[in-house]
Amino acid sequence: MVIGQHSEYEGCKCKAPCMVITRQLGDGPFTFRTGKSKGHLASTLCDSPRTHTHNVFSPQLSLRLFKRYYIEKLVCMFNKNRRMATPVLSVLTLFVSLFCQVLRERRTASEQTDEKTAQNVKTVDKEDEISPFSKCSPVDLDKDLVDWRKPLAWQVGHLGEKYDAWVHQPVDRPIRLFGNPLLEAGTKTSWYWVPVVWLPIVFYVSWHCYTTMAQGNSSVHITSDFSIPIHKYSFPVFFLMGWFLWSFIEYCIHRFVFHMKPPAHNYYLITLHFLLHGQHHKSPFDGARLVFPPGLASIVVGVFYMTLHQLLPDIIGLSMFVGGLCGYVVYDMIHYYLHYGSPKKGSYLYDLKAYHVKHHFEHQRSGFGITTTFWDHPFNTVIPDEKF
Repeated sequence: MVIGQHSEYEGCKCKAPCMVITRQLGDGPFTFRTGKSKGHLASTLCDSPRTHTHNVFSPQLSLRLFKRYYIEKLVCMFNKNRRMATPVLSVLTLFVSLFCQVLRERRTASEQTDEKTAQNVKTVDKEDEISPFSKCSPVDLDKDLVDWRKPLAWQVGHLGEKYDAWVHQPVDRPIRLFGNPLLEAGTKTSWYWVPVVWLPIVFYVSWHCYTTMAQGNSSVHITSDFSIPIHKYSFPVFFLMGWFLWSFIEYCIHRFVFHMKPPAHNYYLITLHFLLHGQHHKSPFDGARLVFPPGLASIVVGVFYMTLHQLLPDIIGLSMFVGGLCGYVVYDMIHYYLHYGSPKKGSYLYDLKAYHVKHHFEHQRSGFGITTTFWDHPFNTVIPDEKF
């Protein structure tokens, strides 16, 4: 950017001091020239070195040039009675020139940043060549074994021996289970309903168990004459024991219920399996069916509570129950994140996501752990450690 003095500009017939903005050919910077006269200070903006247009506060021309050259605001000074001092003009022109230079440098830096970002995205794509979405099979509406234009719940039972192979060919499209809109809505749950419904119960029951133990009246009666007092600091131990117990229940439900192989001749068991878990394996990226609906989860939670209540003393059973309930909430949240989250490479969640992806697309009969792979090891269902 060049700043010069205006004395007799080519094509200019006026006697007024002018601020001339010209665009040099080639690389496109501006040239600012200023001059003095007795009358007034005008502002002149030029599109090319050979045109000189007087513009005393012309908003139309100024707006057009400001948008074109990315100048947000140019303050023009106009005074009919006083002569503008040269130092003031020099400071003004210098400020405008520096402002334009900063804008131009920011634009260049932004373009370079965008290029680097695009290169980084390409690099990440090369590193993660195995994309879960790329493993989904396309759906041929005319040749598929079911009619995707109709609800699927009452069709899959007729697939018989072909059901197992069909349900383990994932597709990237939503599934409609029922024609009735109320039944269909009941099978869908947004992820945030899990913490909204269950976490208040977790907090309240945890507070109740801790404060009850803190009173010093809780104990385990071994005989009529002998009992062991329960200290309040034992609550975290029972809580974690319940969480650990839930991880085992999570594994068992996933393996023996969700991944049961229904008999090919049994229409109702095939339909039940598809409603419970088969639809999730058929459409693993259906975001509305990645967590348990609260109504269905209430059945499992109720059975879990009644079992602990019958087998253990009240306060111990309740403490383990709330720990298991908290484990369920974490399970559902992690399961949703494994399908839609982007964990950092090398992290625990990244390894879990890779493990779960292989469960969906390669090893459907193994890898049943969701929040942890611990139980896959003793039951010999761990997925071989392959490069993801």
